[in-house]
Amino acid sequence: MKKLLLLLAIMASSQVSLAAGKYDNPDTIVVARDGTGQFRTVDEAIEVCRAFMDYHKVIFVKNGTYKEKLIIPSWLQNIEICGEDAEKTIITYDDHANIARAETGKPMGTFRTYTLKIEGNDITLKNITIENNSARLGQAVALHTEGDRLVFVGCRFIGHQDTVYTGVAGTRLYFKDCFICGTTDFIFGPSTAWFEGCTIESRINSYVTAASTPQDQPYGYIFNNCRLIATPEATQVYLGRPWRDYGYTLFMNCELGSHIRPEGWHHWEKHREQTARYLEYNNRGAGANISQRVPWSRQLTKKEAAKITPQTVFNKNDGWSPRK
Repeated sequence: MKKLLLLLAIMASSQVSLAAGKYDNPDTIVVARDGTGQFRTVDEAIEVCRAFMDYHKVIFVKNGTYKEKLIIPSWLQNIEICGEDAEKTIITYDDHANIARAETGKPMGTFRTYTLKIEGNDITLKNITIENNSARLGQAVALHTEGDRLVFVGCRFIGHQDTVYTGVAGTRLYFKDCFICGTTDFIFGPSTAWFEGCTIESRINSYVTAASTPQDQPYGYIFNNCRLIATPEATQVYLGRPWRDYGYTLFMNCELGSHIRPEGWHHWEKHREQTARYLEYNNRGAGANISQRVPWSRQLTKKEAAKITPQTVFNKNDGWSPRK
């Protein structure tokens, strides 16, 4: 019996190697639930991508709902996952922080709840929905990022608490024309992330962001030309609160809806009023009135704002510019 199991394992490993060799090229591979592509699941397509590729490879995902809990591992790079239609191409899962782990019986906690976890560098997502559709029973991450130089274009990130977790300090993320919704702290973490032309929807009275930017990191979250909207249930929403002492968040050239509270920001812990870096510039809309903003937030000058560009924010002497 042991010999048979060993033989089956060797055969399976050989089949994986052969499949990987077959797709070891820069061509597009297609995923379709209905069997019209080369693979039925996104995970199968990720599995055949060669480690540390030096070429750009596209995984095209046809319309459909894919219930998958995915990891793009650290040895993969230069992959683009592109959906056929952002509203009709959906990767979804439903873990939340209070689900008991089978091996321990203890809650799984926030950081195991992701639908998609990206560990690799130079990964792009386009025109696709990443969703955590668990009930509101605890923190539930849709997108968890750990890689550097990640780009998201025209994507939708759907959840409740903790929808998008930007999980590693020093990594750089670029979100363009994306939709992100949630309840509490639904964009959180220590990464440097630029949000350009995105729509940010609050679902309850709570907090949009919870940056945990390290003290020595000059930038955290920057929202430029974004639109902050809300469901009818959300009428009193803070722009953010600092998850750690030096949280950095800037809203500039944004449209802030009437659901944004007049004070704008919350300290989370009182001493963070002395360290949090909360900034605004040239915003508009009913929520942009700064007359009652907390005194420990700051309005940038025109000269200061002009210096904040993706090039300066992402500068690490490697010449990286987001691929759009």
